[in-house]
Amino acid sequence: MYAIIDIETTGGSARFEKITEIAIYLHDGETITGEFVSLVNPERNIPYFITNLTGITNEMVENAPRFFEIARTIVELTEGRTFVAHNARFDYSFIRQEFKSLGFNFKKSILDTVSLSRKLFPGHRSYSLGNICRELNITITDRHRAAGDAMATVRLFEILLEKDSELNGSRSNLIRNTRISKLNPNLDISKIDSIPDEPGIYYFYNENGELIYIGKSRNLQQRISTHLSNNTTNRAMEMRDLIADINWEITGSELIALLRESYEIKDNKPFYNRAQRRTGFQWGIFSFSDDAGYINFRYGQINTDDFPLSVFTSKDKAKSKLGSLVETYDLCQKLTGLYDTDGVCFQYHVGICKGACCGKEAPEEYNERAKRAAEEFVFNRRNFFIIDKGRDDEERSAVKVVNGKFAGYGYFNINDMGFGLSAVHDCIKQSSDNHDIQVILKHYLKVNRVEKIIEF
Repeated sequence: MYAIIDIETTGGSARFEKITEIAIYLHDGETITGEFVSLVNPERNIPYFITNLTGITNEMVENAPRFFEIARTIVELTEGRTFVAHNARFDYSFIRQEFKSLGFNFKKSILDTVSLSRKLFPGHRSYSLGNICRELNITITDRHRAAGDAMATVRLFEILLEKDSELNGSRSNLIRNTRISKLNPNLDISKIDSIPDEPGIYYFYNENGELIYIGKSRNLQQRISTHLSNNTTNRAMEMRDLIADINWEITGSELIALLRESYEIKDNKPFYNRAQRRTGFQWGIFSFSDDAGYINFRYGQINTDDFPLSVFTSKDKAKSKLGSLVETYDLCQKLTGLYDTDGVCFQYHVGICKGACCGKEAPEEYNERAKRAAEEFVFNRRNFFIIDKGRDDEERSAVKVVNGKFAGYGYFNINDMGFGLSAVHDCIKQSSDNHDIQVILKHYLKVNRVEKIIEF
């Protein structure tokens, strides 16, 4: 028994966005036995680009039921049924989040028609709903509306059922349970269903209790399930077959999950983390003072004990950054490692360099500009906390930076904030800094929103 589902939403994140439309088609493996379709008032504005995609406007949902008003109907319709959808984790995560906000734990077995299509119809360039339906001659009416996409998924699912029976004689484990049939027999399947849809860090162990992999995710349930159904490479399948136990820890903040992952991989060195490709940041820019007192820069590959000012994915990017510093701050080509010579740099010959490479410019004067260049690689704020989500509604996470260096992280109760910043300082578990941590912090603050930055 199946519930084939599609939803439309206000955006792509289940934690921050809401459902605007839902369609459920009940299916017994042969035909549709029931249906439910409804717009949903998301109780927030629908972005213009979403309206352009789905055609669902704020006016259309203004008088639609809110999710809690149809929640009981959804529970009753899906009771005892497998949750089927195209890219099922997307739809499932949104519905679970809506129920979570109501204090209800919505749990279902899942079948993803994307994964099933890849297995039963290999070789297609794309398995998006539009493309795979076009390849299989399935007509989609009302594309990007819940009823239209759900009905197309119904037709796709029926073709998949037929193909599976054709290949296997009768309904195989692929349809009955695409996940359990290929997992290590020692893995407790019931444990998988208890994995939360929260940010955190996770650990895989083999049959001997040895830690073989550490990872992080903003959605533990989704990421771990991806590992357990991964058929993309021989190494991924090899690791999947060895997973005999799973543990995890909710971090609340994705940033803390990143920091924890970086530290614990270095500390534990699990086999499948070591076997992965090395981090993409293999080139760095370094700084030092020479015997004459001039600040020098150079670029080069990063070794284990190195602590570069900044890291880059390629030699050319590191070199290009130094070139821009030379131009912006009137630095010397020779003292930035861009002109290898025992004499003066080329730009001095043509009257551009002020002569630090031959002692014509005093170290104090040159170093003022070099220090300003180096400041591009440190935080604008020197001492601050990064405050973000905690592990529950009463908690917040804090990452501490002192003199531009990572100093540790912790959690505090928002009810303790009456004592000022002392509660935040007191919660910090001290940790050491390294260049990987610096990369994580700078990149995260550049591309992610956090609740607040508090300077001290």
